Amino acid sequence: MKAIIEGIRIAGLRAVVPLQRHSFVEDPGMFTVEEARKLAATIGVQERRVLPPPYCASDLCMAAAEGLMAQLGWDPATVEVLVFVSQDADYVLPATACIMQHRLGLPTSAAAFDVPLGCSGYVYGLWIAAKLLGGSTARRALVLCGDNATRHLHPEDRATLPLFGDAGSATALEVDAAAPPIPVVIGTDGAGAPHIFVKAGGKRHSLIPTVGTAGRVADEEAAAQLERDSRLTLNGAEVFSFTLRAVPPLLREAMEHAGTDIDGIDRFVLHQANAFMLEHLRKKVKAPADRFVIDMQGFGNTSSASIPLAICHSMGGLLAAGPVKTLMAGFGVGWSWGAMVAELGPMPEPQVVDLPEGYPVLAV
Repeated sequence: MKAIIEGIRIAGLRAVVPLQRHSFVEDPGMFTVEEARKLAATIGVQERRVLPPPYCASDLCMAAAEGLMAQLGWDPATVEVLVFVSQDADYVLPATACIMQHRLGLPTSAAAFDVPLGCSGYVYGLWIAAKLLGGSTARRALVLCGDNATRHLHPEDRATLPLFGDAGSATALEVDAAAPPIPVVIGTDGAGAPHIFVKAGGKRHSLIPTVGTAGRVADEEAAAQLERDSRLTLNGAEVFSFTLRAVPPLLREAMEHAGTDIDGIDRFVLHQANAFMLEHLRKKVKAPADRFVIDMQGFGNTSSASIPLAICHSMGGLLAAGPVKTLMAGFGVGWSWGAMVAELGPMPEPQVVDLPEGYPVLAV
């Protein structure tokens, strides 16, 4: 599907990461020192940020939203759209965005809701929020993207544990009749659902074990299986095959939809899946290395937050000067994908900040 966002500009970005760091290079754990070094060189991750309980992805996004509104000088009462994009909602219900709306001090006239998407979620979130602004009386929106992926990982899974990190982000949108159009391309193929999968936690496979009349778990092995099913399973070969099959055509279609080509793009910022995969994609589409962002060395794969985090970390000064024609593309879990070409900047310099020590959790 193709769309055009008109009359909306991206006014600012901010990312927030946990204070806690972990590096398999410095602390190999289940790996030998040599294995850890080779792994880090391949996936492009030297260390990850790990969010400890009781914090959730929402807390990272809340800190990002508060800091961004202060940086922009926005009165919360002027923000009437809030979209929280995350695979890690605080509760089964209510929607986390409702709690965020109240704590941020947004007006009760605001639309606030959750979008449970991962790797493609940033593009989806921007598109949804922009279209809501374009079709309503609202003038400003916040798109909050973040995931707490490390809490899904099995502590002995050598495939996922070194790769994923936690982060949150906030992106501000506002109505601006002079803003250049933003072409968008979106797609979905649910056949890929089993390949990046957390089976338990929803109603299909509840995390509540079966309990006998005496109040004991009826089947201990079933309970143990349920615990395993609550962890992330990732089929790396299938993910890699999907990415090389779907993403190069996505990037070409996005550029064609935008009426441009590789020479017309100042920066390519893709979902920061892993460095090995991104380098393959870069070569496949023949994008210049100096305009193709690979920036996950200190953060890992942060799912829905990876695109705004990479922009804030590697392009802050560039966007302060702006404009920068940027192709953003997310792809992965679902399968789900999306890309857009947007002129970013000039804007207040995007920043990556640590979650303040003692930051109050977003709890009911």
